[in-house]
Amino acid sequence: MITRVLLAFVLLTPPALADQAPGTVEQAPCPVVMPARTTCGFLVVPERRDAPGGRSIKVGYAVHASAARDRKSDPVVYMSGGPGSASMQLTGFLSQMFPDRDVVAVEQRGSKYSEPTLGCPETAEAMLNRLREPSAEVGTEEVGTEEVGTAAARCAERLRQQGVDLRGYNTKEIAADVAELRGTLGYAAWNLFGVSYSTRVMADVAAADPAGTRSLVLDSYLPESVSWYDDADRNLAGTVAALGVGDRFEAMVRRLDAAPARAPVTDPLRGEVFTARLTGGDVATILAEALQESDVTAVAPAMIDALGGGGDELLRPLADAVGGALVSHEFGLYHAVQCQDEVPFNKFPTKSRLFTVNGDKAVCDAWKLPRSKPVNALPKAPALVLGGQYDPTTPPRTSRPAAAKLPDARFVEIPGAGHAVFLADACARRHIVAFVENPAADLKGNPAPCTTPPYPRLNPGDLHVSAAPYRISLSPWPAVPFALFALVSLVQLVGYAWRGRAVAAFAGLAGVAFTGLAGSAVWNLIGRNESALAVGLPASVVPYTWVAAGSAALTLTALVIKREWQLLIAAVTAAVFLVWWFAWVL
Repeated sequence: MITRVLLAFVLLTPPALADQAPGTVEQAPCPVVMPARTTCGFLVVPERRDAPGGRSIKVGYAVHASAARDRKSDPVVYMSGGPGSASMQLTGFLSQMFPDRDVVAVEQRGSKYSEPTLGCPETAEAMLNRLREPSAEVGTEEVGTEEVGTAAARCAERLRQQGVDLRGYNTKEIAADVAELRGTLGYAAWNLFGVSYSTRVMADVAAADPAGTRSLVLDSYLPESVSWYDDADRNLAGTVAALGVGDRFEAMVRRLDAAPARAPVTDPLRGEVFTARLTGGDVATILAEALQESDVTAVAPAMIDALGGGGDELLRPLADAVGGALVSHEFGLYHAVQCQDEVPFNKFPTKSRLFTVNGDKAVCDAWKLPRSKPVNALPKAPALVLGGQYDPTTPPRTSRPAAAKLPDARFVEIPGAGHAVFLADACARRHIVAFVENPAADLKGNPAPCTTPPYPRLNPGDLHVSAAPYRISLSPWPAVPFALFALVSLVQLVGYAWRGRAVAAFAGLAGVAFTGLAGSAVWNLIGRNESALAVGLPASVVPYTWVAAGSAALTLTALVIKREWQLLIAAVTAAVFLVWWFAWVL
């Protein structure tokens, strides 16, 4: 059943497009919070440059003007990946990276801040439906894939009825938009910055507009020569093997394929929790997405080890991450690009265990868009290519040799990182800034090579596996026993120390010590990597349990010595806390 929110989104009348001639700009309010000295607007372009006389569409962009006295004349122009991800929300972050340059954030045509926006909630809903308990009971993965294809056909028909020509949404047209924007804004040259999918766009722009390209930054490089879908399973297997948990990963997949687990999952489209049925292939797919984040990569050894050992309580935070992925892209644009520029160039020799791979192929089989002509771009501008050591999407295995084929490129691998390394790693950002400052310089040793991972690695044994921290992050109410124990212990310490009652005061002191030690350990873990709480508690917290047990024992002893209602409350609170701690947390 499609929800009211989903129906409203699907049935909204598309915004009226501008009447201006292609090649003009239209000022507009910024759709997100921006730093001072930022203006936003639309570049009006043809929907299809290969079909003159068609309609025009709007490509969103933002320009942050540097206030630096030594402002450079060549800005940095940035585009997010996807395809279908938004870019403007990173304007402030990028302006801090490049304070002496203007920053231009350009959207992809059809993305969130362009017009029209090519959303496709039908396929997002279908991808979630295949995880739902009722549909999973009906049949097999193939049934779910067929549902995705049917949903995609509905989405394509709706977009066509809105006047959208899906053939105009591909890498060639997106690259042409970027090149046209430079001339329209009046920049003689600029520095291109792409990440993931948009590295392919920016490489095409640099090749087509060499005079306007001063330098080229390619973070998590996805070259045209790579068959991404054919490589997807191998990329994931390579990442988990490099993390040292390949055997545990395969054990987890086999176990869940034989006996799928059930886990509560939050539906981002409906805003409700449903029970998902997760096979090994489902969890592998979710991990392939989750491991793109460097903070998740850092806790993956502990997480996958726990999953391999039967720790199904960790499936909810993983499955909830699917929701974020489903609302982070405009899937109509994503499908249009993939179906023209990526899927046709893959062979799909065997059925993938990743349902996203199978789902994308089902979409493209339904959409039947024409295969694009390879560009084979060979940009001559100086290029800096960065790759994350554990990137499961554009691994160094493919991005490093692709960088070596560029005429003037250098490759930097970021240890311990996943995908889109500039967002997670300060050392990666220093390399990018130094390169843009002087693209022709030999950067060996300046800045210093990246040797420290962006997040400390957490191995099996570093964490006590527990679903409690993640549940508390969703709602603080389950943590009430801990808060009451801490409060009662503090009152007990102060009150009985003042009255000279040593046993009762020491009981309060032990309770305060426990809550302080446990709270400090958890706080330190959050400071190092908040995502670790999706796996459990710091292992050091477990021995502290005996301090809490000692507090309860001393309180009971003090109650036996002198029966007081205050001590009775303290004893009951300690008992309730210990039951909660052992039964729910540990």
